[in-house]
Amino acid sequence: MAGNNTTTVRPFLTVKDGKKAVEFYTAAFGAVETKRFALPEQKISSVIDIESATFYVADEEPHNGNLSPDAAAHNPVRIILQTERADELFDKAVQLGATEICPMTTEDDWRIGKLKDPFGHVWEIGYTL
Repeated sequence: MAGNNTTTVRPFLTVKDGKKAVEFYTAAFGAVETKRFALPEQKISSVIDIESATFYVADEEPHNGNLSPDAAAHNPVRIILQTERADELFDKAVQLGATEICPMTTEDDWRIGKLKDPFGHVWEIGYTL
């Protein structure tokens, strides 16, 4: 087999406003939108990189069963963003509308904070000390 055979797991975040979500992730996490695909009704699907971590963001498509989480409800999935810039990104995300769940703290050999972004997705942001 040719090509890159590395196994990866990449989150695909469904949101109610894809353009606004891309703006949030680029401003809060320093993300870079590497690809954008136009969907019907002015909706988008994007490929986003935070440092070397890739994930996807797209508008809801109810006809395909792709719905965003309810921002007010519990979300059982957590996204772990491991970066030495954790404190900076956590603070920036909260300033831009994320909700702090647990403040940045040090636990054993791990620096971590937990928040919910404005689109209902839960992030744990931290790094190993």
